[in-house]
Amino acid sequence: MKRLIIFITVLVCAYTNAQNINDVLRYSLENLQGTARFQGMGGAFGAVGGDLSALNINPAGSAIFNHGLFTISGSNYNKDNSSRYFNGTSGALSNTWDINQLGGALVFNSTNDNAEWNRLALAFNYDLVQNFDDRISVSGNSNQGIDNYFLDFAQGVPFGNILLQDGEYLEDAYLDIGARQGFAEQQAFLGYYGGVIDPAALEDDNVVYNRNADYSSVNQDFRRSTYGYNGKFTMNLASQYKKMLNIGASLNFHNVLYDRVDLFTENGYNADSEIKFTTFDNYLRTRGNGFSFSLGAIAKVNEIVRIGGSYQSPTWYQLTDDFSQRINSDLADSDIGFIDFNIVNLFESYTVKSPGKVIGSLALVFGTNGLLSLDYGYQDFSQARLRPEGDPFFRSVNSEIASELGGVSSLRLGGEYRIERFSLRGGYRYEQSPYNNGSTIGDLNGYSGGLGYDFGGSRLDLAVNRTEQDVALRLFDTGLTTPALVNKINTNVTLAYTFSF
Repeated sequence: MKRLIIFITVLVCAYTNAQNINDVLRYSLENLQGTARFQGMGGAFGAVGGDLSALNINPAGSAIFNHGLFTISGSNYNKDNSSRYFNGTSGALSNTWDINQLGGALVFNSTNDNAEWNRLALAFNYDLVQNFDDRISVSGNSNQGIDNYFLDFAQGVPFGNILLQDGEYLEDAYLDIGARQGFAEQQAFLGYYGGVIDPAALEDDNVVYNRNADYSSVNQDFRRSTYGYNGKFTMNLASQYKKMLNIGASLNFHNVLYDRVDLFTENGYNADSEIKFTTFDNYLRTRGNGFSFSLGAIAKVNEIVRIGGSYQSPTWYQLTDDFSQRINSDLADSDIGFIDFNIVNLFESYTVKSPGKVIGSLALVFGTNGLLSLDYGYQDFSQARLRPEGDPFFRSVNSEIASELGGVSSLRLGGEYRIERFSLRGGYRYEQSPYNNGSTIGDLNGYSGGLGYDFGGSRLDLAVNRTEQDVALRLFDTGLTTPALVNKINTNVTLAYTFSF
């Protein structure tokens, strides 16, 4: 595999959906994951605690445990995405399985009934914050051809800058142009040797380019497949004061693996068009790690009312991207096939800082009969950042983040009702759009339900969690400006087993 480090990362990533506003949202927006009990109640555990996944909401929750326990959870992820693009509609389904939660807690109760600090809890937990496995299919008859993408980059680029040198291979020139000149020149090179565009004049100083396609509309098919996960390992310490106040803190360590493959096909040009078809594919691979911390408290006001508050710090991700492309058409250079997913642009590492979050919680606990719980959270996405901030491109993206993204309110409501050994659960989740316009990504609404059975020393829980959200998806960041409207419905079914000791 050929690799070349591209040091001019700011020029490269401006149009690849890497190192831009999409990174902030990809790693900052969390799905409802965790144990089946946690999901069944809509994740409303900020003032409830007593569940390993509740540590993601309030780290004081482990001090609610009366004894040690171990929980493992597995989920089925069903994702149904339907899209509208110009006059076309299409859909894509994906279905995957994963162990999404694994953890345990050790509880040390004081033997002194008069001790002020009567309990200490130490917990370790892994949660799959996001499962990136997904597929999107978009088809339609568009008046914006892929030539617009390449023309946007090529106009103003001297023709001599993108020509092969004597004895130079096409794939070597592709990497070299990207490394030494930048992403715009590299895409102009692909458009020319891919047969999509031609210079207005065959002169080295020519900076004007024309399309080879003749059309009033074209048929376009776009397929996006993503794979990977954002996992979080939590180390938690919590304590209980006079059986009335629980305080806790957590250190969180994230691991990110993200792969995205975009496959694009275009045809249906006019009969006299020089070019009859074009394919253009892109592959992005991201790897990295992150760190965050959280602080929280839960107070028992009386026998029924509990209140909670927590702070989740920003998450600092250190990420590295690989990016590769391939193109073909019936006018492409005969050697264009040597530029494929094995020819990789390797970028320098960069940092994404997701916004911090504050959560306020209220719970009503009706003894052993059940409970009701409410969580309200707030994040200011305009405070998210890409770093290094001194870089001119990152300053531009951060300015875009500050103007386009805003404060996000989230609401979680959950309840549990116990009938002897059985538990019935339900939940609702709302999350406001992170965009000020409210349409690039719409508001999220989710419903969940579940049940559990207590065997005495162990418990089995089942939950179904469904969310729906609309997204305006641009196939490319330039040239094809009309987005596809995608309706995303995610349904998770989770089964969890808890063993107490």
